[in-house]
Amino acid sequence: MAVTGSERSRLRLVVVQALVFSLFATLFVRLYYLQVVGGEDYQAMAADQSVRDIVVQPQRGLIVDDQGRPLVANRTSWVISVDRNVLDKLTERQRTELVRRVSVVVEEEPADIEARLVTCGHEGSVRGTCWNGSPYQPVPVARDVPKEVALRVLEQPEDYPGVLAEQESVRAYPRPFGVNLAHVLGYLSPITEEEYDAAVAADDQSVNGASSVGRAGVEKQYDEWLRGLPGYRRVAVDSMGRVLGDDSVVEATPGDTLVTSIDARVQGVLERQLAERIRIQRQTVDPVTGRRYAADAGAAVVLEAKTGRVVAMASQPTYDPDVWVGGITTKELDHLYSEAAGTPLLSRATQGQFAPGSTWKPFMTAGALQNGYGTDTVLPCSSGFQVGNRVFKNYESGAYGNIGFAKALEVSCNTFFYRIGYNFWQKFGSDVDDVEARDPLVEEAKKFGFGSRTGIDIPGEAPGRIADRKWKRAYFESQKDYYCDLASKPQTPDTSDFVYKFAREFCIEGFAYRAGDAVNFAIGQGDTIVTPLQLARAYAALANGGTLWTPTIGKAIVSPEGEVLRRIQPRKAGSVEVPKQYLSYIDAALQGVTRQGTMAWKMGGFPLDDVTVRAKTGSAEVYGKQSTGWVASYTEDYVVVMMISQGGTGSGSTGDAVRKIWETLYGIEGEQVRPAKAAIPGTVQPRTLPTFTEDGAIVPPRPAGSAKGEDR
Repeated sequence: MAVTGSERSRLRLVVVQALVFSLFATLFVRLYYLQVVGGEDYQAMAADQSVRDIVVQPQRGLIVDDQGRPLVANRTSWVISVDRNVLDKLTERQRTELVRRVSVVVEEEPADIEARLVTCGHEGSVRGTCWNGSPYQPVPVARDVPKEVALRVLEQPEDYPGVLAEQESVRAYPRPFGVNLAHVLGYLSPITEEEYDAAVAADDQSVNGASSVGRAGVEKQYDEWLRGLPGYRRVAVDSMGRVLGDDSVVEATPGDTLVTSIDARVQGVLERQLAERIRIQRQTVDPVTGRRYAADAGAAVVLEAKTGRVVAMASQPTYDPDVWVGGITTKELDHLYSEAAGTPLLSRATQGQFAPGSTWKPFMTAGALQNGYGTDTVLPCSSGFQVGNRVFKNYESGAYGNIGFAKALEVSCNTFFYRIGYNFWQKFGSDVDDVEARDPLVEEAKKFGFGSRTGIDIPGEAPGRIADRKWKRAYFESQKDYYCDLASKPQTPDTSDFVYKFAREFCIEGFAYRAGDAVNFAIGQGDTIVTPLQLARAYAALANGGTLWTPTIGKAIVSPEGEVLRRIQPRKAGSVEVPKQYLSYIDAALQGVTRQGTMAWKMGGFPLDDVTVRAKTGSAEVYGKQSTGWVASYTEDYVVVMMISQGGTGSGSTGDAVRKIWETLYGIEGEQVRPAKAAIPGTVQPRTLPTFTEDGAIVPPRPAGSAKGEDR
């Protein structure tokens, strides 16, 4: 039976109706699934697309001196950041234009801005410049910008989509009494990729990819306490990355405060005196060379004799610690490492290594008195002392006849100590091949801590060097190939006669510890080197009866609420086993140095009967350079050591400065001691800490004269 046209039309309509119904049914089911079954999930996903997690960096803890004066504080700084999520939505042309606008407003090159936007580890990333933080965190491209720049960005958001201007906390240096203290305080720089990965692996939540961490000084040593804990802020943003409001906030926890043993008033005087003496010596003609002293570097240290606490420490040349705030330029960094500028980043007090010269002699005296010599020993102080075919001379070829140890220390007689060093070499070590030969003077130097680090609580300390037989043999083994190769070739115009001759001699017998090495060691010359801090600690042992303290700068850790979390107690590193009668004898001899010896001409009118200063001067000769001048001095309370490289004689270069520091410590005016004028109330540091209130304010401690002499 044939189907009519009308029936075919109705059939098509039914099919279409069925198809439309199935489409609507499918759409309804899908809408039901999206809105009812999966509605919460999709709502959360939509919310996530409009919310950003921003790390809130904590305010770093303060660093204060013994009286509570801030040495390092914080200030607010404007930072310009770019949200890469917004940047990625722009066309290439729009992105280029936005980066150009940002570069103009912050006065940077567009390429530099682009380099900071690249995630570390990705293609094109530059170490030290790339972004090491969260991919969802706005990337800082300019720090410490002027307020007007930040306001320009804030007031013209349509011209700077995805660009934020916010305030952050950065380091500030109040400089009480004008102190610099750069080498003690240290500096901060952004966390490296390796450090961040290690922190993540260790589940250390105190740092994040945008953190700055301590790199030197107490900033590095106590970084764990100072850094605090970051907070987190979830903010709602629109499609252009503009912040609409806070979604939730987890407050950052500020870092703890570090109380140090540094006294800002003493530190200020120490720094000014060191800088002034270097300036004066550079204008003074060296009678030996006929030219002005180079006075290229210097250092000074003040220690508490009974605890080893560092009261003040300075190094020249130095630098402005503000140079690290907001990021350091390549030019500035090159200057800090520049030898032409004197390598300002190097702390001469803890990292500088110099021949100690005659400041070495008290320790040689202690060694001699315990090994066959006596306080009644008398030896010639002749103008020269011959060893083999060489005459080792006294300073300016002076001669004082037959004298004892006390007089030898007073007048700093070299030939007296040459004889002692030579005698021990003949007695114990004339066999130059015997690296195990005994040397009482070397043994004594090691007892006083020379040749090893003091353990001070700032990183990067140098160990110094005791140039004994084992060291000389090891040095020969490490250098013989170079010098033997040089000696085997014909001399060239580039090689001086001295270098060529030295290479030949070194190749043949550079391992030999000869009599000349022994006599040089006895007066602090030759290859033996010390740091100013090592020398200060050893003199503290003379002052306190033989205890070697580990020098410390940190005194206590205090929470932002004022709770003392940790007291950093002085630590004994060991004892110097020298009989008391010998220490007393050396002490009396060093008193003679300031009264009638080599330091006396700088101490005229000083009230030595009230403040008994012991001292030893030193002038260390360095081949090809001018002498390094030293003064090491102490009382029962403090040790003061100062040195100037290529500065001339010890008392001539630093004597006036050392005297001024003693006057500051004890409040001396003219010939009168006025305790009320002392730099530190009570003359010595109090046992108590500054008082911290709950709002973070600091109340200095009361004067505590009764604390004198107690362990603090």
